[in-house]
Amino acid sequence: MKKILFIDRDGVIIKEPADYQIDSIEKLEFLPGIFKYLGEIASKLDYIFVMVTNQDGLGTDSFPEKDFWPVQELIIRSLQNESIVFDQVCIDRSFAHENSPYRKPGTAMLTKYISGQYDLENSYVIGDRASDILLAQNLGSKSILLKSELHQVDLSSVKPMNIVKSWKDIYSLLIATDRKAKVRRITSETGIEGMINLDGNGISEINSGLPFFDHMLEQIAKHAQIDLFLTCKGDLHIDEHHTIEDSAIVLGKLFAVALGKKAGIQRY
Repeated sequence: MKKILFIDRDGVIIKEPADYQIDSIEKLEFLPGIFKYLGEIASKLDYIFVMVTNQDGLGTDSFPEKDFWPVQELIIRSLQNESIVFDQVCIDRSFAHENSPYRKPGTAMLTKYISGQYDLENSYVIGDRASDILLAQNLGSKSILLKSELHQVDLSSVKPMNIVKSWKDIYSLLIATDRKAKVRRITSETGIEGMINLDGNGISEINSGLPFFDHMLEQIAKHAQIDLFLTCKGDLHIDEHHTIEDSAIVLGKLFAVALGKKAGIQRY
């Protein structure tokens, strides 16, 4: 299942002006590091990008369409030039007092991702406001709060999972947490659950029912400096074959998922 980065626009991709409305090209300024680090995320990690933004009163006299779209199109075009492409751009036009279900933290704009085959549990909402953190909670996703220079976020009612100061921090967080995996395999012969962290410390807990096999898997974790956890309930009353074979299949899947796009890995 695909993981998603739900990314706010104003204050996260581009700087937000003092009047909170980017209605001219002259006001447009990208956040430092956005091209470098979001580009690295796009090339190295397995995420779909979705832009989710509230644009108060877009299309009304207070925010005419003609003032919005030249800026928006330049943003999208500039990011595409660096191979940063959005699967969908979700724009809510309502005012806060209207309480629209489409407006963040409402999820009505994102039904495609809620009802589809997406891994929301391991997806992130990246934003600079409490509404972004609440959106993550409503989606059942993780959250990253990018500290804003413009306004302070009241965290009394929300608890972001991660608070960062820059796109470099976001990249470091994702690259460190992304190389983990959890796999469950159930057959008529075995029931296996495994977890791996490729950036671990050599910690392991192996329970296959075969002490020598446990020892060999523990050595992989120790010498590779990865964290490995595996529990298997197999048909050992028949023989050891299925336990070892299916454990190997789970190990292969764990590495495959944790390595993602395998960026930076070379054959030797």
